[in-house]
Amino acid sequence: MYMKVHFIAIGGSIMHSLAICLKRKGYFVSGSDDKFFNPSKENLKKENLLFKEGWFPEKITNDLDFVILGMHAKIDNPELKEAQKKNIKIYSFPEYIALESKQKTRIVISGSHGKTTITSMIMHVFKAKKIKFDYLVGAKIKGFNKQVHLSQNKVIIIEGDEYLSSKIDSKPKFLHYKPHLLVLSGIAWDHINVFPTYKSYCNAFIELLKTNSSDCKVFYPNNDQKLQQIIKNFHGFSKTYGLPDFSVSNGSFFVKYNKVKYKLSIFGNHNLYNIEAARVICNQLGVKNDFFFNSISSFLGAKNRLEFFDRINPKSAVYRDFAHAPSKVKASIDALKDLFPKRKLISCLELHTFSSLTFKFLSQYRNVFQKSDRVWLFFCPKEIQNKGLDVFLNKDVLELINHPNVRIFNNLSQLVINFQKTNWLNTNLLLMSSANFQGLDFKKIIHSLK
Repeated sequence: MYMKVHFIAIGGSIMHSLAICLKRKGYFVSGSDDKFFNPSKENLKKENLLFKEGWFPEKITNDLDFVILGMHAKIDNPELKEAQKKNIKIYSFPEYIALESKQKTRIVISGSHGKTTITSMIMHVFKAKKIKFDYLVGAKIKGFNKQVHLSQNKVIIIEGDEYLSSKIDSKPKFLHYKPHLLVLSGIAWDHINVFPTYKSYCNAFIELLKTNSSDCKVFYPNNDQKLQQIIKNFHGFSKTYGLPDFSVSNGSFFVKYNKVKYKLSIFGNHNLYNIEAARVICNQLGVKNDFFFNSISSFLGAKNRLEFFDRINPKSAVYRDFAHAPSKVKASIDALKDLFPKRKLISCLELHTFSSLTFKFLSQYRNVFQKSDRVWLFFCPKEIQNKGLDVFLNKDVLELINHPNVRIFNNLSQLVINFQKTNWLNTNLLLMSSANFQGLDFKKIIHSLK
């Protein structure tokens, strides 16, 4: 007998992927959202799951088996209130993933950075090895047409986020999963709206370790001093990983194993650490190192994770990255400069998230731009007001960013003019944002310069 499920805030990245997954499993799926955006809008439309925008309490019928509540839905959401009134079971999406994963070997990738990349690396190698697995990953991955896959497979790979599960479930998402194998990729303060202090942020990871079974195996990088302290809260098996044997030549990174050099399609020290995290997990599932390195050489990276975007001229490349937290911004800048040490680098960051628009958090960006020749920062004062935050001045930002060549832009026209006036000879551009620079068409701008 099929199950009947309703998604409140079905338009989210993971939520719409989970809805499609359950529909394909034979569930009767309905859903609502106040606004739909692409790509989820088109994906839902293809599956006949695109509903009229708005909240409709009448959709919460007594014959629903359960409701899945997205983080986007507010505490006073009329559909949520109706579900509570009718005592219908309500899951956050990590709660539901945990429920579906009870009988599986659970691999969880957590940490402040690299989660999506490490998860997708493991998926890439498992697919090459023909290991059957389920997964939950936070971005579109090359070679996979969805972000959630649930079946009868005995293994599941989960990207474990520390953000809260839903408005009625304040547990960090990763506390639901109870992994058998756990990666902690690193600790760097983020999500200031949920974790107002660095200590409170670290406590979420401490709780993850304390609430895990001693049968769990934990792996973490050897270059993170904070993790060295946090790991003491775990009394089971734990092991560090470091950089592999590598070299850089002719604009490419190579890793070496058993005297064989493997050319990588990705680059940067942070990605080398990500590779090692993926390798130790793959080893646990029986994948040998030579097969792993041979497979990882064809890994192209997760979408919008330090991804090649376009070329202005033969010696001027443009890359895009989802980076927004300070540690991620620094890692991306360092990686691109290491790959092209003889080219100038302009780093363009959109301050968009709650954290990056909070003045007291801006000091966390103080030394992250050191390898950039120039820094462009874009933020919209109106957006700061819309988030209910205090508007700060450009001069305040300049005082906090420790760099001799910073320009700040408060509207897109200023940024476009500056883009067009720049001499791009032997100069790379790194675009970083968790949003999309308010829809600015960089392809069109770049092509106008050719």
